[in-house]
Amino acid sequence: MPAANLVSAEALTVVHGSRTLLDAVSLGVSEGDRIGVVGRNGDGKSTLLRLLAKQQEPDGGRVTHTGGLRMSMLAQADALPPATTVREAVLGDLPEHAWASQPRVRDVVAGLLGDLDASDVGGLDTAVGTLSGGQRRRVGLAALLAADPAGELLVLDEPTNHLDVEGVAWLAQHLRTRWAPGSGALLVVTHDRWFLDAVCERVWEVHDGVVDPYDGGYAAYVLTRAERARVAAVTEERRQNLLRKELAWLRRGAPARTSKPRFRIDAANALIEDVPPLRDSVELARMATTRLGKDVVDLEDVSLSYGPKRLLDHVTWRLGPGDRVGVVGVNGAGKSTVLGLVNGTVQPDAGRVKRGSTVVVATLSQEVRELDEVGELRALEAVDKVASHVRLGDRDVPAGQLLERLGFTAQRAWTRVDDLSGGERRRLQLLRLLMAEPNVLLLDEPTNDLDTDTLAAVEDLLDGWPGTLVVVSHDRYLLERITDRQVALLGDGAVRDLPGGVEEYLQRRAAAKAAQVAAPAGGAGGGAARRPAADGAAVRAARKEMARVERQLDRLAQQEERLHAELAERATDLAAVTELDGRLRALGAEREQLEQAWLEASELVE
Repeated sequence: MPAANLVSAEALTVVHGSRTLLDAVSLGVSEGDRIGVVGRNGDGKSTLLRLLAKQQEPDGGRVTHTGGLRMSMLAQADALPPATTVREAVLGDLPEHAWASQPRVRDVVAGLLGDLDASDVGGLDTAVGTLSGGQRRRVGLAALLAADPAGELLVLDEPTNHLDVEGVAWLAQHLRTRWAPGSGALLVVTHDRWFLDAVCERVWEVHDGVVDPYDGGYAAYVLTRAERARVAAVTEERRQNLLRKELAWLRRGAPARTSKPRFRIDAANALIEDVPPLRDSVELARMATTRLGKDVVDLEDVSLSYGPKRLLDHVTWRLGPGDRVGVVGVNGAGKSTVLGLVNGTVQPDAGRVKRGSTVVVATLSQEVRELDEVGELRALEAVDKVASHVRLGDRDVPAGQLLERLGFTAQRAWTRVDDLSGGERRRLQLLRLLMAEPNVLLLDEPTNDLDTDTLAAVEDLLDGWPGTLVVVSHDRYLLERITDRQVALLGDGAVRDLPGGVEEYLQRRAAAKAAQVAAPAGGAGGGAARRPAADGAAVRAARKEMARVERQLDRLAQQEERLHAELAERATDLAAVTELDGRLRALGAEREQLEQAWLEASELVE
């Protein structure tokens, strides 16, 4: 019996200015569908979701819902009333005994808000208006998932934003369990490729005014795109080769990535049989050794504290020529601090950091303030200002060609830097770093503002980069794709190798949480002596203090972001720049005081 049709769209047309986002698109969502929506930034993914949810009227065509359809939607901008508490937003007027007795609701609250007390957002009685954007996002998602969704359509626009590796894994498992076949439908826009593969059974690609459907998750989507390109004899050879390379990576990856595609294995093998290895690790290591020598960066018996918090405790960690390392860890464990030790902006309290004499470090930070000084230049000029060409692998590549590889058309290459989108600025920031030809590259959350096609292009570019690479990211797919090994900071002062990759990290975290839950019961009978715990009132007070400080830190971050944007707009006004810089310094000093207060409170909670 065919699945019931929940939503039908006929000849949808949307025009934005002089551009047609959707051109007579017809499609439908059926019972049991789990659909991921992908596409370049600005191509109409969120517009499509709003149309299907009847939150936006099309310029042409129509959308119809089946009678009695129950639908919930998480948009990119939340509509939570500021005066509403977290408890009211997520749990409504349910008494505590009612929601606490429901495993589904408990799982949502603990999985998205930290624990049953919602400590990650300051507690259940915290007003929504005092939360940061990321915290509000998690509260909005928790409110949707805590409701009874039987028989409904769930629409999610970038649900993994502001979630760490553990949060994304929890959400994927939750959606797989709750939205199994026959239990409603799921429609999600996301740039998280691991999440796409873990959750979705179909993919819609929005591009050039059309929506192309694909069966399977991200792996199947890449395979079918490459196969369609081969069958259609597409002339865009560079784009096709990139897809085939991405396919080669997916085919050689973990079994979970290759279980969904429903295509002939021999056809897939024929498609990639002449594709070279993802990276020639031996050759890259040889070139990296030539550029770096045998010594790169060694942390030798390093200890580092932030206030009372011990981030690193007698850690010895060595980076060699050509190493490609991914770093994961709990919030506050010191991931960015490790990058600071490597690039020299942070000094250890004890031990030493030894750097090779030829080491040249470049850091891609989470901000793009490095582009403020070139805001008036065109994108190509901003790159040429660093260098006109760069050595990648065994050949010289001109700046214009690299811009094209990272998605800058001829027109966009001559766009002022100040007029570029967030994703374009991020790509330009990385490209300028590479043009300086560093031999040690540090990437701090490099996937911000990048769509799946751009991420694949960045990964392809880094495949031929001969140097030592360290990546801090919550993007599981990226870590597994561009690094050869991963390490974890679990908050105990150590840097631990993860032979099993991110999956091992998640297992370690789950085991640690289980041990914390079991510890009070295990210690009641006398056991080994433990550090005296603070009383319950002190712990609750410390948690409230941490939540208060976190809210203030988030507000400071928003103020700093606005000041940086204003700096970019008024870069030629010397008086304004001086005044804004002073305000930024004051915010930085205030932030340091707040971080100290947070660490002191965290000692009591631990």
